[in-house]
Amino acid sequence: MPTYNEIMTTDLSTLTAAAERWDGMAGEFLKQETAYRRDVYGISMGQTWLGLSANAAGKRFDVTLKEFQNAQVEAKAIASLLRDAHAQFVDLRGKLETARKEAVEAGMRVSDQGIVTFDTSQLGAGELNAYRHDPDYQQSVRKSVSSWQQRVDHLVQAVNDADDGVKVAFDAVVVDSDITDGTVNGFNGKAQGDIEKYEAQKADDIAGRLAKGEKVSDADLAELRRAFRDNAGDDVFNKTFLSGLGPDATIKFTNELNDLAYDSDKSRKSVYLDLQGGLANTVAAATQVPGSVADMPPGSQKFKDWLASDDGAFYRQWTQGLEKAGTKNFGSNTNPLYGYQSFVSLMQHSDTKYDDQFLYQMGDDLIAAEKKHPGIFTEWGPGHDGIRADAIDGLLGVMSRNPDAATAFFDPAGNGAGADHVGNDHLHYLAGSGDGTREWPKHVITGISVMELDDPLHKAGLGAALEAATTGHPPLAAGQDPWPETKHTDAQARVMHAVITELAPSAGTDGVAANMRQPLANALAAYTDDTHEILGGMDADYVRAATGEGTFRDGDTTHVAVTQKDLVQFMRGLSEDPDAYATLHKAESRYIDVEMRGIPEGATDFERSAPLSKAGATLGAYSAIREDVINDERMAGYSEADWKSKIAYHIIGGAVTPLAIPTAGGSIVVGDALQRGVDTWAWQWGNSMKAEADVTANAGIADEYLNAHNQMVTMVDTWASDRTDIDTSTDKGKAQLQVLTDDILNGHDRGSSTAQKYLTDTTN
Repeated sequence: MPTYNEIMTTDLSTLTAAAERWDGMAGEFLKQETAYRRDVYGISMGQTWLGLSANAAGKRFDVTLKEFQNAQVEAKAIASLLRDAHAQFVDLRGKLETARKEAVEAGMRVSDQGIVTFDTSQLGAGELNAYRHDPDYQQSVRKSVSSWQQRVDHLVQAVNDADDGVKVAFDAVVVDSDITDGTVNGFNGKAQGDIEKYEAQKADDIAGRLAKGEKVSDADLAELRRAFRDNAGDDVFNKTFLSGLGPDATIKFTNELNDLAYDSDKSRKSVYLDLQGGLANTVAAATQVPGSVADMPPGSQKFKDWLASDDGAFYRQWTQGLEKAGTKNFGSNTNPLYGYQSFVSLMQHSDTKYDDQFLYQMGDDLIAAEKKHPGIFTEWGPGHDGIRADAIDGLLGVMSRNPDAATAFFDPAGNGAGADHVGNDHLHYLAGSGDGTREWPKHVITGISVMELDDPLHKAGLGAALEAATTGHPPLAAGQDPWPETKHTDAQARVMHAVITELAPSAGTDGVAANMRQPLANALAAYTDDTHEILGGMDADYVRAATGEGTFRDGDTTHVAVTQKDLVQFMRGLSEDPDAYATLHKAESRYIDVEMRGIPEGATDFERSAPLSKAGATLGAYSAIREDVINDERMAGYSEADWKSKIAYHIIGGAVTPLAIPTAGGSIVVGDALQRGVDTWAWQWGNSMKAEADVTANAGIADEYLNAHNQMVTMVDTWASDRTDIDTSTDKGKAQLQVLTDDILNGHDRGSSTAQKYLTDTTN
């Protein structure tokens, strides 16, 4: 294994020098072939030597001539492998040199052995004294040193992986690959000059034996892990490996890895899961398609033309094979395991994005398979550890990691232009109700009687994919909050509009599935600038668009418009989950703060009252929804006190983890500095909560702070204290504040009354 010092000091030019010598060797073998053909082989070809001895000699001469030719092939392949190795090592050493340079620039010292330490010689006297006496400073230095050391170690490991790959290739290139050529261990007439092809062939052999259930050595497992690690993203390796294995054996391979990890060899579970990750990344890299779904959707003529091309050959053959293997039962009759279930569960192990066209086609293929084979994604009995039965929902979870793919998959307007346009009804089929929609699979337990249970992950993937499709970013992690003013593309807005209308009770739905509430609340909260206007009820553009296209543009900004009724009822469905309600309420509070701080100094009465009236109306709608939830006898899983307390803990849960929002020019980070009005309100609430430990008491405190009057008094007072045109210490200033508060409360009554009307006798 090359050390850091060896990597940095080895003269790599010897590899190219050796390659030139091997090219020369091929030339020498060509000379020998020419001489042999003329002086020996040619004798048996003439008419001067005939009979049995001539025939026998001719066959031997054929073998020898072929050996001279094979020797040239092998020599040229070795030369090519040496140049391939040189290119890899130069590239990897360059990355290591860059890491060392950047570490030094960051104040580190890197020894000749690759050991990273903090370079105190670069510190001034004051900095050195602080370093010696400040524990926090020392801790930050230790973290920095560790980070740089990990980077150096990772790059050293990458060189070692590449070095092992070179050894695999040189071990294989000299092996006679034709047992019928008349020699034993002769020259290799099928030698190849690509290291990755030999690595893929060896990986295929190991994976193939595993797929058959054969026992493989620890060394083989280590080699397979190394091959995946070393060749991540290498097109030659990925396609050679998968072509050799094929979809059927790939599914058997991942099934065997699951069995080993979760059943027969649990002690090495991490090894098998790491192999799953390597295999999943290999599939992700090999199934990349040029362009995007938006321009070249599967099914379009442009996509078909690419499939028929040489560039599309691997993809075409692989997906055709997967379509056959996908509906094959690899399990038993009583506990079936279909290929698509295994394959999608494999995809979930990838830490790289799958191509949007591949995801789109996979979605179409899975839906088609389920329609052709009803019940194929039902889980029967104990199921299979590590494998999700509902492959469609599993795929949607994978799709959520590629937001553009999710948007294209659910865009009701379809994708592609002109003759290449392809429509879809994915959103209606998967999220809607009634005719033409999916009957989501259950978990069936058989025995003395048959029981049907709900899947605990029911529609979790759908919720995640819709969050990504409507926002343009992957689903938020725990502790991240959506930002209420986020720009959206036309397609994202169309999907958001369709989600609201599909899941509103007026569309005949049974409500919003539990696993979808939080992700859809995250999505809707990112449209707070729109929901604020809709609930405020004072913007004619939203009213017109709600009964028309459902979206409209204002300059370079795209807005969503739905009726107040659909929006209120949709929000009510989400609010069964207190965290989802809190997400929406927090986003609305932040947006109100944004709007209030946008009121210019010296504004007229209307300029002040209109924003505050809309703010009151939106909070009124939230009040009506909150009351409807806690008064609903069907509220399962939460007591009234639990529900209110969970809202409280969500809203006052501390600093928000910054979220990077993609923009046309890159991204902006938001959420790291909240508005003062919201901060003050949440801070006061949090202080009150600290004084009471029990749920019932905290629920009462939540009532107090969620009361629109109390919330807005705090936010308006904080807003006014930052202005020069309102002096809150005078009677006049206090009177102005009272007028503004009255505007909010009047708006609150209007919004609450309207929302209550929409919530009456409505199944949520």
